[in-house]
Amino acid sequence: MKTQTFYRVVVYSVLSLAALLFLAPMYVMLVTSFKDADQIRAGNLMSLPTSLNWSSWQIAWSQACTGVDCRGLRPYFWNSVAMAVPAVLISTTWGAINGYVLSMWKFRGSDVLFGFMLFGVFMPFQVVLLPMSQVLGYLNLSSSVGGLIMVHCLAGIAGTTLFFRNYYTAIPRELVNAARLDGAGFWRIFWRIVIPMSTPILMVTLIWQFTNIWNDFLFGVAFSGADSKPITVGLNNMANTTSSVKNYNVDMAAAVIAGLPTMLVYILAGQYFVKGLTAGAVKG
Repeated sequence: MKTQTFYRVVVYSVLSLAALLFLAPMYVMLVTSFKDADQIRAGNLMSLPTSLNWSSWQIAWSQACTGVDCRGLRPYFWNSVAMAVPAVLISTTWGAINGYVLSMWKFRGSDVLFGFMLFGVFMPFQVVLLPMSQVLGYLNLSSSVGGLIMVHCLAGIAGTTLFFRNYYTAIPRELVNAARLDGAGFWRIFWRIVIPMSTPILMVTLIWQFTNIWNDFLFGVAFSGADSKPITVGLNNMANTTSSVKNYNVDMAAAVIAGLPTMLVYILAGQYFVKGLTAGAVKG
């Protein structure tokens, strides 16, 4: 009994230390964002601010830089919202339909097709930059939010298909066969039987896609225009702006603003993410 208690204390101590080390950068970002210039120049990163100074947050949101682009993070934030929400919904729906077909309505060559789709999970996105830019030009979607939505939908379809296909292979085929005998067709089975059973994997896919799309920088910097840049590009521009004085409190506040949506998603839906991963851990 004492041995088990000792091991438990050791394990929790190691986990607590790892959590502190992992959360230390976040702590430094938060406390620095509330400090004024004099406190920052004092040089103690871990010290608490003497007062909550919200001016750096206001500057980061509305008027952050002194260079060419001085709009703050606000337009970039709403560009990311306009890009991420439809891209997540479209790619998740598309992946659900693909997974449904490849697991329950198999056709000749479906396994080969799924194998080829898996290449998209491991393919580095740098190789598609040039051909994708040409396609966006042909479709008149260059430097637009619509073009970014299309790019993220295509980039995410391989992963979403993999998630749903592996999850749906665990659903008893007898349910689908019974529905067919009752006269239910392709879409009726999908909406009435399959989707109500897909809540765990839907949460996994929604969180996964939102995180990837919101935090993406490569596609944002390559395919966006002056009025369609996502928040990651705006944050990069703000941090690298040419200024005689470096405002670290503003940069830290901007970084927290940029990461806040994904943090909130994991805080509010993190338990569903873990449950969904466990439920979808099926060998397909």
